[in-house]
Parts: sequence; structure tokens; C-alpha cells
Amino acid sequence: MGKLDGKTVLVTGASRGIGAEIARLFAAEGGRVVCAARTLREGDHPLDGSLDTTVAAIRAAGGTAHPVAANIAEPAECERLVRAAREVYGPVDVLVNNAALTYYVQIKDYPVNKWMRSWAVNFHAPFVLSQLVLADMIPRRSGAIVNISSGSAIGPGRGPYADAAVGARGGTCYGAEKAALERMTQGLASEVYQYGISVTSVAPSQVVPTPGTVYHRLVKGMDDPRGEPPLLMARAALLLATEPLDMVTGRVTYSQPLLREFGWISEARGRGVDTRGSGYSEI
Repeated sequence: MGKLDGKTVLVTGASRGIGAEIARLFAAEGGRVVCAARTLREGDHPLDGSLDTTVAAIRAAGGTAHPVAANIAEPAECERLVRAAREVYGPVDVLVNNAALTYYVQIKDYPVNKWMRSWAVNFHAPFVLSQLVLADMIPRRSGAIVNISSGSAIGPGRGPYADAAVGARGGTCYGAEKAALERMTQGLASEVYQYGISVTSVAPSQVVPTPGTVYHRLVKGMDDPRGEPPLLMARAALLLATEPLDMVTGRVTYSQPLLREFGWISEARGRGVDTRGSGYSEI
């Protein structure tokens, strides 16, 4: 018996990295996984990874998955995505808001169109998709929404700033989006608790080597020993999607301390263990 047998799961950003790992694990646990991203085929994007690759791997392992290419920056595309999920597998039981669009640019230089597009993917789309799937979850009084956050939600604190590199990287936009997502997580969790629906947020305890983090030079390569295997994030998301409501809802947490708390791993390090997490993680 899998933890998600018979459940319809929608994962955004499933073409590569953490999203692809979540899709594979959730399918291995019996979920019928709708994999969403912009990249349908290899070569459609400069980075390795595609929906075709993710879905093929799931099916080869005996799982059930369906690809839907969608630009979730557009609300109409979010509506089309959820409609497609219902048509293929039925009402959505689990939503994983994983897709991200990141530009590392300082605010003084940030193109307005890129700022708007980034917020559309990283914050507005989770709102729109959550609202859409709640139409499935509320009548059945069950469901789970898992938001993928980031250590970037932890701000630099107040000045003075002796180290000029503190703000040089240009991560203010992405960090603000993730901080907002964590606040929305707890607010929505409180709103839908009465319907038996859990809403949670999890971020990696350490940077996860993915094509995206390698491209942005957050890690030195896919085998960077300082990194966290993507499977830990996938397992953390699975835990949040399947544990009883009162054990998890409203949590803003980190992969490794969460997995250790529930006995899924024995040792943990990184954010939430060696260093403090965001303010929302401590509420």
C-alpha cells in the first residue's frame, strides 16, 4: 500500500530538480501525478529536464503520470491546468506548489516586466492554484497543499552591513516572494482547517544541487558535497502531504529537522538545525 494510493496529485515545476523528484516519489507512493511545467520536451529549455523525461521515468517505474505544459504566470493557464488534471485523473487531492522563476538582480536594476513575471510564478500562481483546487477539496473535507519555500525567506537583518556582498547578489525579490508564501501558508491553513485541509511549507535545509541552482552558481555542481539530495525535499513534501492534519497543518519548516522529528531520518543538519529558520518557521 502506498501513502497516496488513489490520490490525484498536481506538481508544478515538475520538469527538473526538486519538482521532478517530488513527482517521481509521489507516483511511487501510488499517486496519479499530473506533472506541470513550461518545458515539455528536452531542448525546449536551455537547462536539462523536461516533462517528457519526468513522466517517462515514472511510467518506466510502474507509476501513473500525465504531462501538462502550462505557463502558470497566467491565471487562465492555471485554470486550464487544473481542468486538465480533473479530466485525466479526477478531483485534485494534493497540490504541490513548487515552480519557481528566479532572477538575481538588484532592485535598482530590476526590469519591471521580470519582477512582475517572477511574482506571478512564485506567489500569485500558488494563490490561484490553491483557490482552484480548494473547489475540489472543500466539498470532500480533505486535501493537502504543500508550498515549496527557500532559505531565501530569511532576510539579511538590519544594518549596518559591513560585508558588501550581503546585498550584492540581488536575491531580494526571490526572498520577499518566499517570505510572502510562508505567510500565506499559515493564513490559508487557518482558513481551511475547518474543512480538514492541510496547508504547509517546506524549504531545503541545505542548497539542493539542481540544474537551476547550478546555473545560478548556488552550488559548484550536481555532485557538490555541501548540497542536500533532492530526495530529502521530496520525502519532506510527502510527509506533509500524508501525515494527519493536526500533526502538520500550518507548519513552515525545513526538510531535515522535519524528517528527523517524524523518524524518517536519524541525523539532520542545516537550516532549522544548525542555524535558525525564518520567523514564520518559529511560529
